[in-house]
Amino acid sequence: MKTTTQSLFAVITCLVVMILGAPRRAPARTQLRNICTVYGQKETPVIGIGLVVGLSRTGDGGKNAAAMRALASTLRYLNNPVESGKELSDASNVAMVAISANIPKEGASNGQRLDCYVQSTFGAKSLKGGRLLISPIRMPNVNDLQVVGLASGPVVIEDADVLTSGRVPNGIVLERDFRTEFIDTKHGNRVTLLLDAAHATFGLASHIVERINTELYPVLHVKPANALGPDRVEIAVPELYRDDPVGFIAWILDIDVMTPQTEARIWINTKSKTVLIHGDVGISPVIISHKSLKVEVIGTPSDPAPFAGLSSGQEKQQLDDLLNGLQALKVPNDDVISIVRELYRSGNLHGVYEER
Repeated sequence: MKTTTQSLFAVITCLVVMILGAPRRAPARTQLRNICTVYGQKETPVIGIGLVVGLSRTGDGGKNAAAMRALASTLRYLNNPVESGKELSDASNVAMVAISANIPKEGASNGQRLDCYVQSTFGAKSLKGGRLLISPIRMPNVNDLQVVGLASGPVVIEDADVLTSGRVPNGIVLERDFRTEFIDTKHGNRVTLLLDAAHATFGLASHIVERINTELYPVLHVKPANALGPDRVEIAVPELYRDDPVGFIAWILDIDVMTPQTEARIWINTKSKTVLIHGDVGISPVIISHKSLKVEVIGTPSDPAPFAGLSSGQEKQQLDDLLNGLQALKVPNDDVISIVRELYRSGNLHGVYEER
């Protein structure tokens, strides 16, 4: 066993040193559209209540009073009223469902179709094979009774483990227009760019202002951009584009900037045995002993820098390099997750950690 451990230690140390010694890619560039959104653009939720019919005795059943009232009301609307609740006592092929959907942040038009989702609200066992009857869709504000769309269509079960929830492809037909107001006319025709949460930093906001002003000044002879914080940049719409704000915004969003340094984050899904790494997740020099495996993470020499948070003139290395080395040795995912977890608990892993 000692010989095997020493052999693994030598192999993985060699792998780690080789991987860590490889040069990293130079910073790339990306367009603003990939890291920003325009203020005013947001998804709008819409909701409704409906009935799914055609189930194979997996519905709410005739004992569910609320579902049966809804079915009786529907039959009455279709000029086929029932005389008593007893007539619906065996209606196990019907289920009451909650309907939900989101209007895209770009807006939508009258007559446009959208996907919607349905979830059983009572005792239905499965919505498989069912069809959503025509149901009104409204805004989530309880005081707004206006019907904004109609939902109907066959239910598609997307998760075989959850039969009480499904999607209705193109199930909603909108009955009104949804438009987003992206120009602030109250404060002199201005557009505000919102940086994604993972990219919102003072440095990047300042860099975006510099790139926009540099790009626009030779053409418009103005510098209209101004940073309001790490998460937003305000841009005055030039006089030349007062009648074409869409073209102006399209021009702005096409401007390229240096790829921002993303937040270092580790996400582990213990059910699927998946480890996701976002950004540069660092590891301090450390020796890891796990079962018959022994790993030494060696920092590369560097010039000592004050307040760098490093000791002995060595740089922190990256988690993805360690995982590449472990993968090369075919270390099981369970052991990889255990190693990553202990690195975090011991303070040797540098990044935001999430586990589910």
